[in-house]
Parts: sequence; structure tokens; C-alpha cells
Amino acid sequence: MSEGMMMEHSNGGFSAAGLRRMREVLAEHVDSGKIPGLVALVSRGGRTHVEALGTMHRDGGAPMSRDTIFRMASTSKPVTVAGAMVLLDECRLRLDDPVEPWLPELADRRVLRRIDGPLDDTVPARRPITVRDLLTSTFGLGMDMMALGTPIMNAVFERGLTPNLPVPMPEPDEWMRRLGELPLMHQPGEHWQYQISNDLLGVLVARVTGRSFEDFLRERVFDPLGMNDTGFHVPADRLDRLPALYAPDPQTGEFLVWDEAKGGRWSEPPAFQGGGGGLVSTVDDYHAYFRMLLNGGVHEGRRILSRPAVELMTTNRLTPEQTAARTATAVDNVHISHGQGQHGGWGVGMAVRTYRGDYAPVGQFGWDGGTGTTSYADPHNRLVGILLTQVGLSVPDPARLIHDFWTTLYQAIDD
Repeated sequence: MSEGMMMEHSNGGFSAAGLRRMREVLAEHVDSGKIPGLVALVSRGGRTHVEALGTMHRDGGAPMSRDTIFRMASTSKPVTVAGAMVLLDECRLRLDDPVEPWLPELADRRVLRRIDGPLDDTVPARRPITVRDLLTSTFGLGMDMMALGTPIMNAVFERGLTPNLPVPMPEPDEWMRRLGELPLMHQPGEHWQYQISNDLLGVLVARVTGRSFEDFLRERVFDPLGMNDTGFHVPADRLDRLPALYAPDPQTGEFLVWDEAKGGRWSEPPAFQGGGGGLVSTVDDYHAYFRMLLNGGVHEGRRILSRPAVELMTTNRLTPEQTAARTATAVDNVHISHGQGQHGGWGVGMAVRTYRGDYAPVGQFGWDGGTGTTSYADPHNRLVGILLTQVGLSVPDPARLIHDFWTTLYQAIDD
């Protein structure tokens, strides 16, 4: 069932024929049986169009709807970084201040001589870790898909330092203690690395403000934007709006349930409020956030972030040397990335396109999530696109759906 008005004429929006084609292509993915259901939102020129297709569960049941709540996975990153940006705006953090006063566990770092070497073969870090290093994901430790099986990556997994392991991440102080036992993989500032920086930013915000990460985000970002369904868990009275999360078997394609709604990981407040991938949200909540970014930090006349803060977030922060590993993962390991991530640049918490690798223009910003989620804004075309499923990227099907969503969205632009 489609929700939203069909626009017969563009007026800076989308063509009716283009939106019909997008709906047909999305429906083909649902009808194939590979994607139980999805919700998509596209907006341009003050007009919004929503498609809700399929069902919440693979065996049918309740239909997807505009207010369905999704586990956002890594699509959390562009939103949760707003907490740190608020503190930058207020001079409670400075870009090049060392983080040690708030994160003493990261003082006196050692750095591996070789990324695949033993954990005790290290040299001293050349300098302290700074706020800028955390914001740009270059502090020296992170998820490196090119280094799986090395002692350092094994130690990250063994200590429960990343989400999606069989055991949830521990509470922040214990998580920091475990993190502090490990050497860095690279010198601070040298290499972009995924994930751990974003979780660290949540701990930093909580320690600077003396509040939980979620409380601060709610007061300064979620509530002002009307993001009432966004948080780190789903309250009991809304659990019927949360679909099951599937992680299909990569070999057989069998649909395995990774997380149920009732009694699942998002049914109770987590010990660790993960900025890297912990949020749940809806298409309308995310639309409010990305439109605020497109509007230079203002939402309905209220300033959430300064314009320079938004510009810092949504323009490339990285040198070619810093981003080389990310480019290699996207380009040389498409069986892992399914082609996602070929954008070139990285801002703060999100990808920024620095070359035209597909239909999207330079300057588009946003990110994708391992639960089959995608959310980007495009300043050139003044558009936002959000597509949410709950089929994990253990198989390529949700990535193919995401590709087709963006292809048909850009085809629907009518000027």
C-alpha cells in the first residue's frame, strides 16, 4: 500500500512516472521473497512521498507502515555525531584538544609495529589522541575488514568491543577499560578506521556532559526535531511496530531471525548506548534530521547546529592516505561491501561523495546500515532519500535493493 501524494507535475519534486517506476522496482524486490517488507521516503522541493510495501515478518502478518520502527545499524552514525557537534558549538569540546581529561583510558597509547603483529610488539604513540581524531574516525583503532584474523582484530572481538556479537557490549566504563588494554593499530590521525570511534564519541559526550548519551541527544537533538520514535531501545508499548531482524544464511539464503522484537536486544535499555549502530527510528524521524542538515542546521525556525558545524560534518575531512583502507574495502572487496561505500570521502559520522561513482552527485552525504538501511541527503538536488528494511547484509539482496532505490530515485528527478 502506497502512502503519500503522487505528484503529477514536478515543481522541483519528482515526476509521477518516475515515482511509479520506483514503486514498481521496490515491489519487485518484495515480491521476490528476498525482502519481506520496506518503507521508503523521498523528499524534494518541500514535497514528500512515502512507500510502505510488504509485511513486518517473512511469514506475513502486519503490513509495513509509515510509522514502523527500524534498527538503524550504522545509519545511526550520521545522527549520533550531532551530540559531539553540539559540544563543539558550545566550546565544551575543541577539535584539537586531547581526549585524555575525559577518556583517561586512552592516555599513553602504544601502537603496533605491524597491523598483523603480536599485541606486545609496539612503539609509543607519537602524540595524544584528539577530539578531531575521534570525529574523523582516525584515532588509530577500528573495524578493519582487511585485517580479520590478526591478533588485534581477534582481541577486539574477544573483548566484546563491537556490536552484533553473541554477547552485547558492556557498560561504558567497562568497555573503556577493555579498550584501554589494547594497543592502537595505527598512529593517531594516520588512517580512517570504522566503527569504534563512533562508539567512543558517545562515551565522550556522556562524560563531558555528566549525563547519559541518550539523555543529551534527546534534549538537544531528538526532541527539538520531533524525533519521538528515535532512541536506543523500543518501549514496550511500541514493540508491535518493530519488525523481526533477519540475517539470512550466506550459503543457503535461509531466513534466520537475528533479533526478535519481544525479548530482543532492543526491547530493553542497553548497557551501552552505541553511537556507531544502536539507534532505532522511523522514516519521518530521520527525514526531520537530514532536512535539518540540508537547511544548514535549522529546523522549523529553531537552530539545532551551527551552519559551520553542519558544513564540517558534511564535507570531506580525509586525505587520500587516510582513506586508502576504506577505498580498498569498497573497491577490492565488493563481496563484503556489495559495492556500498564507493563515495570517496568521509565527513563526521558519514560518507561524503567526492567523485561521481554512480547516479548521485558530488556532495551527497549520509550512510548505510548492516540491517538493510540507507539514508542520504543531496544538497545539489535538495533531496533526501531514506529506505529501511530489516534484512541484514549477510546476503547481497538488501544491497541490491538499496542500489535500485537510489537509481530509481535519481531517475525520478524532473526539472
